[in-house]
Formats: sequence, C-alpha cells, structure tokens
Amino acid sequence: MKIEVVRKNDTAVAVVDSKGKLITDVQSALDLIVTVKYETECMNIAISKEAVTDDFFILSTGLAGEILQKFINYGVRFAVYGDFSGYTSKPLKDFMYESNMGKDIYFQPDRSGAIDKLCGCSGS
Repeated sequence: MKIEVVRKNDTAVAVVDSKGKLITDVQSALDLIVTVKYETECMNIAISKEAVTDDFFILSTGLAGEILQKFINYGVRFAVYGDFSGYTSKPLKDFMYESNMGKDIYFQPDRSGAIDKLCGCSGS
C-alpha cells in the first residue's frame, strides 16, 4: 500500500494506491482508516475501486453500508474512484448518485474527480 498526500484548496487528501484488495470487510476498512489517520493525519481518503472488494458493490450484502458507516463514525470523508459503468444495478447507481450529492462519501470516475470532491472544488 502506498499513500500519497495531495493538497488542494487548503485540504489534504490521502490517496491510497494498492495492487491488491485493501477493503475486504469492516475490519479492514477500520484498519485503513486508522493507518491513514496515523501516518498522514488526513481526514479525507480516496481509493481506487480495484482496492475494494466486489461484495461492497452488491448492496444486498450490506457491506457497503457497514463500511461507510465506519468512515462516518470516525469523521473521515471517503471517495472511491474508477470505472463504474459495468455495474447495472439501479439501486447501486441510485446509491452512488445520492452519495455524490452529500458531503462525506463520493463515487467518482477518476482520481482527480475524487480529489476535487474531497477538496470541495467547484465544478466537480
């Protein structure tokens, strides 16, 4: 796992890069939160969808809700970025759309979009 801190709009974002799955269950999400906060002191985390278990994107498993609740509980804003076009589930698309309208959880098509959302940049 590699963590790069990107600063934009006076906001720091920890962009986490991994060749393998980092978030596979609730405990691994908590481990990621703690590691990033300890190493970078960032309260904003962006991660590629490839580093997140596929079960996260199947809403019926309940995994997304459990994991995202941990981010909210720990006061960490979170963005997942990548190509979501392969997902055909209407509930998942609706969930991602509603998340993007909020202030804490985002699903973006690319790394720069995730950083922009977490930094509050207009036009994103």
